[in-house]
Amino acid sequence: RDRDRDRDRETERERDLRAKGLPDEADELGALDWEGQGLGTGKAASMPFGQVVVGPPGSGKSTYCAGMQQFMKSLNRDAIVVNLDPASDYKPYECAIDIADLIDLRRAMEKQKLGPNGGMVYCLQYLGKNLAWLKGRLDEHDDKYVLFDMPGQVELYTHHEEVRAIVESIEKWDYRISVVNLVDAHYCIDPTTFISALLLSLSMMMRLELPHVNILSKIDLLPRYGELKYNLDFYTEVHDLEYLLLHLDESRWSAKYKKLNEAISGVVTNYSLVSFTTLDIQDKHSVYTVLKIVDKSNGYIHLSKENPFSPSAFHETSFELDHLNDTQEKFFSATSDGGPIVEENIDTE
Repeated sequence: RDRDRDRDRETERERDLRAKGLPDEADELGALDWEGQGLGTGKAASMPFGQVVVGPPGSGKSTYCAGMQQFMKSLNRDAIVVNLDPASDYKPYECAIDIADLIDLRRAMEKQKLGPNGGMVYCLQYLGKNLAWLKGRLDEHDDKYVLFDMPGQVELYTHHEEVRAIVESIEKWDYRISVVNLVDAHYCIDPTTFISALLLSLSMMMRLELPHVNILSKIDLLPRYGELKYNLDFYTEVHDLEYLLLHLDESRWSAKYKKLNEAISGVVTNYSLVSFTTLDIQDKHSVYTVLKIVDKSNGYIHLSKENPFSPSAFHETSFELDHLNDTQEKFFSATSDGGPIVEENIDTE
């Protein structure tokens, strides 16, 4: 009866939206046999799970959602994608819920006489005032794993409260969610852009206050942009940033703001919260590793009904180190003249 009343209220609200001129609702990964390797394939018990996928524009959020959704299907895990980016025209995935069914960005810009960024903020504010619409649509998929494809505009996370309020509401609806923050791996090539990415990642972690998985996306494309200053694990573990500061004198621009970069690096180091894993969305093993890390962070491994990750499997973190070493070997080679520095002895314990 409660569900029927909610549906009746939703129907009335849709009529109000139409009266306002707003629209009403309207790389193949293949299957992998991971049986026996501890990957849960059943439905989540007692509460739904999900991922809030964030990151700057062009970091691969929509591609990640599409690839992860396909991979989960190969594991018989029922997953849907919810698009909460009003500016998203191209969706490479099956979209179960779309904010465009609630409010149209272009129409909002015309009606409110706003630019693209102002229109984006307005749409998120509108969603924040109509969260009953989102909850009603999610209730139709209450047994599904949810991937939330979020907007990429940085100011929505650093200067406004809309995204934070929406995420907090989703959490109050008893969703066990983790934030997946995608950072384009090519930022690792230049020390200043990598330091900026670190600061942005730290800011998102502090603002959203949820379990957080930072990912260097498009790692397979990184060799096209140049050579890394150090081994890949230097960038994923985010240790000893003072070594990165040694390269700031290589250009006049970075040398000019060396003290600023030193201060930012000090903040990141003092918090000691930011670290990364890598992702090649076309590599099944890479997607599998990321999914294991995310499921550990949001608790899916403990509360899924059938065949959850074995908690004992996470007493050993070697799978992350193996994944990193495999990525280093696959995409990067050491050179003796200005290439990545290779550490001869690596302590794996």
